[in-house]
Order: sequence, then structure tokens, then C-alpha cells
Amino acid sequence: MQKPKQLRQVLTDSVPLLQRNPDSLNMFIDGGRIASTLASSLSFEYQYQLNLVVTDYGDDLDVLIVPLLAWLRENQPDIMANEEKRRTGITFKADVLSDTLCDISIDLQLTERVIVKQEGEALHVTHAGENPLPDNVARPTQLYADGELVSGLQL
Repeated sequence: MQKPKQLRQVLTDSVPLLQRNPDSLNMFIDGGRIASTLASSLSFEYQYQLNLVVTDYGDDLDVLIVPLLAWLRENQPDIMANEEKRRTGITFKADVLSDTLCDISIDLQLTERVIVKQEGEALHVTHAGENPLPDNVARPTQLYADGELVSGLQL
């Protein structure tokens, strides 16, 4: 699976707390499935819930959520394009630790397609990316919160 590693990199590069302390981001894969059919190839799809836990978070929640949404737009766009997935694809909880700190838990329903092709007696495995966004969609490079630059977006 590639998406957890990619998302970790984006959040670590974009969120000031995670730049200072990358160990504040913990990831867990819950409820994973492998969907495969009796088609002529062994291609399959990973389907899983990725749980992100950010500990001791004291910044504005928007600073964490905006880079996450930007990553999802390119790497799991169906979460935003499908009504049912908008309701269930991204959920979160927060444990309030003090007036200034909380632990944030975010659940994402993710999929990854894996293409398996047989060439002679060898199997070749590649991960299929998502369909690209239209060319006219601008990809932001900076994140401002309340008018203040908080980070660059590394998407």
C-alpha cells in the first residue's frame, strides 16, 4: 500500500506541528479488505480505513484539514465526488486534553488498485493511480490561516 506513506509525507511537510515533531502523527490501518475477482488476471484492490492520530495538537484544526483535503482531491477524489462517501469517507474525533491541546483522530476510507499482469512466466505488479484532475484546476502551494502564512503545501 502506498497511500499512507504518501499522506504522511504531505502532512509532515505541510503542518507546522508535524514539521517540528513528526512522531505526533500515528497511522493505523483498520478494517482492511482485498477485493479480487476470478478475472483472467490477479489484479485486485486494497480497501481499508486509515486512522490518523495527531497527538498534542494545539494549532487551528484547519491547518491540518486543508492539506488533507488537498491530498484527497488528487489521491481519493471519490470521497468528494460521491454523496455517500462524503458522509462516511472522512470522519474525526477529538480528545480535548487542555484549553490548548487535543488529540485528533481522523478516519479515511481509502482504496488502492493494483494491476497484476502476466508476461510469460512472470507476474508484474504496478499500482494504478487515480484519474488526474482536469488541467484547469489550480494546485495551491501555500496555506494561510487567519491571514497568516502557516506553511507551504507539498502536494
